[in-house]
Amino acid sequence: MLDKELRSMIGQVKDGRMDRRAFIQCMAAVGLTAPLANQILALGGVAMAQGASTYKPTKRGGGGALKLLWWQGPTLLNPHFATGTKDQDGSRLFYEPLACWDPDGNMKLVLATEIPSVQNGQLAADGKSVTWKLKPGVKWHDGKPFSADDVVFTWQYIKDPATAAVTIATYRDLTVEKIDDLTVKITFPKPTPFWADAFVGATGQILPKHLFADFIGSKSREAPTNLAPVGTGPYKFVEFKPGDLIRGVINPDYHMANRPYFDTLEMKGGGDAVSAARAVIQTGEYDFGWNIQVEDDVLLRLEKGGKGKTVYAVGGDTEFIALNFTDPNVEVDGERSSMKTKHPLFSDPVVRKALSLLVDRESVKKAIYGRAGRTTANFLNGPEKFVSKNTSWEFNIEKAAKMLDDAGWKPGADGIREKDGKKLKILYQTSINGPRQKTQAIVKQACQKAGIEVELKSVVASVFFSSDVANPDTYPKFYADIEMFQIPLSQPDPSQHMRRYLSTSVATKENKWQGTNFPRWVNKDYDAVINAADMEMDPVKRAALYIKANDLMWQDTVFIPVMHRLKVEAAANNLRPVISGWANETDNLFDWYREE
Repeated sequence: MLDKELRSMIGQVKDGRMDRRAFIQCMAAVGLTAPLANQILALGGVAMAQGASTYKPTKRGGGGALKLLWWQGPTLLNPHFATGTKDQDGSRLFYEPLACWDPDGNMKLVLATEIPSVQNGQLAADGKSVTWKLKPGVKWHDGKPFSADDVVFTWQYIKDPATAAVTIATYRDLTVEKIDDLTVKITFPKPTPFWADAFVGATGQILPKHLFADFIGSKSREAPTNLAPVGTGPYKFVEFKPGDLIRGVINPDYHMANRPYFDTLEMKGGGDAVSAARAVIQTGEYDFGWNIQVEDDVLLRLEKGGKGKTVYAVGGDTEFIALNFTDPNVEVDGERSSMKTKHPLFSDPVVRKALSLLVDRESVKKAIYGRAGRTTANFLNGPEKFVSKNTSWEFNIEKAAKMLDDAGWKPGADGIREKDGKKLKILYQTSINGPRQKTQAIVKQACQKAGIEVELKSVVASVFFSSDVANPDTYPKFYADIEMFQIPLSQPDPSQHMRRYLSTSVATKENKWQGTNFPRWVNKDYDAVINAADMEMDPVKRAALYIKANDLMWQDTVFIPVMHRLKVEAAANNLRPVISGWANETDNLFDWYREE
């Protein structure tokens, strides 16, 4: 679409000659999603609409107990130390951001009073600053007032490298200043098209200054509130047993009218996805089960005559196999998978390409994911405007074998390929759950036929996704050759998701393995593209940059995408959960209720 046409349409919306829905429909026709269309309107001076709520209760409380089953139980309750979504989800029960995302990818206000726009004067037309107005009268769970000081402090806390916050990439380069007790201004060092990153969604949770001020920097892990949160959310903290149980009780002073609906809350951890699905859908022991990564035929059987159902949400989540670009078996200065090493096998790009030909996505979809999976060659699978059409995937054992032959990787006496004394033997790790172990088996079988020996390793999910820096089996340490899991795209924009793999974000011993670039992939072209996309205000050019970034990953075989996954949850038949494919499951918990 030509820039002149786009500006004309924005002008028509501003003066009332075109309604917002018609504009969004026009944008959809050229591949832009509703969230992106709304962002374009906001930058063009049209106030962004808040997501509609389907909440029906007319009073606070009275809903009894809400029993949640998170089979990967949270291990800490500080959202800025969360290496996995389970810890973000547990923290989000108590802490809140300024806004979050609804199921359609629209912004929903939480601690802010209005959505910033050029029209209301809170969003700079050049994309270099945004001002947020905070809700008056909000209290922390201990009765202290919430104010702009807490927002500014949270930024200071995160951006201090010694704090070792996993969210530092979002906050490091911006500036947050207090305008008054209920107003903060965020200034960006460059034009920032996706300004709704800091303090929005699960990674935007705000901490109380009065409880964390003494634990900034090197003392960050010593804060008692890392395990006993005091937030502003709909439920107050009661009890936490890491990896096992979180209990909360209704916040009688919650700042949203008629919310929350439930009187008590329990998030139970442990078990596996199958037992979680059964406990919700078949027996009704729990109201909601998170991340039901279970074979589709199992879910179909459970749904027949059960007490619950599966709930799906479309977003950009991708199940992938990540390749380690460093050597997990060599220790340098007390650190394995050190940036001072190179992977002995994957340093040869032919080996990486051959491995990508040995993932039978169609079989994985048919045997495992069913309704919840879509085959893909892309790491970035949403929103639609950012999805590359330049990539392709292929399952071809014979082609992989020939590529390896041509590159000098010849089968030895034992049938395992080797070159220059190096055997094609790889360790393939993932977390324990049925679909992942079945996927491992499918991939291993193809690799064996191509002359690659694969050792499978399955790690208990609570360990694999743990933030424990002393644990050798966490995914950020990556003490294996390849590993498989997924990282949710928790906002309707790829910026945060793709920044994870900048060269400056490598997970190392120095940053307590809190760096988000766990494959230890370094590519200057990728860095340049992501940095350019971060400040490109033209939506079409920006989309092209993210497509290029995805294509660079594909060309370098950093990841082997296995499946574009829909979110799959289990819910009691009478529960009305609000689940967004662009947010964490607990982001909209204040809108949940039970329909009797």
